[in-house]
Amino acid sequence: MSTTSSILGIKHMAFAVEDIEITLDFYKKYLGVSEDVEVQDMPKSMTRVAVFNMGDIEYQLCQSQDPNGRFNKWIKKRGQGGLHHICYVVKNLDDAIQEMKKNGARLRICEACNVTGNHPHPEGFIAFLDNEAEGIEVELMQIYTTQELEKYKSYQGI
Repeated sequence: MSTTSSILGIKHMAFAVEDIEITLDFYKKYLGVSEDVEVQDMPKSMTRVAVFNMGDIEYQLCQSQDPNGRFNKWIKKRGQGGLHHICYVVKNLDDAIQEMKKNGARLRICEACNVTGNHPHPEGFIAFLDNEAEGIEVELMQIYTTQELEKYKSYQGI
């Protein structure tokens, strides 16, 4: 089995949380996250999100507003919140998907968009693998060029 050379780095790590205000307060109080970080409502996916960087890694705290939302379901299944998924940056999403499929990877539906496979999202084209590493989902992202960012700006708020 070959190794995947498509991964350029980590875009973000998303954490499923039961109470975003309490969790964000923890990061501010103990880990030095800026007091300016605020919780944003994402109406399309019925999710509340707080986004901040620690070092070079973007953290996303995610709380479902719907009792049957993807993060609430994930928490219920595992009994507590935690690291939900890691988003890996790839140069070319279609090439990365094909390379991973050769090694047995399968694709999962993006619950925010109800789409399986390569599709536009707020910051780039994404796809989710249906394979997990110890319960942690894998997201792949091809970050938009400047022109693509303008073209797909209507995807903000997912």
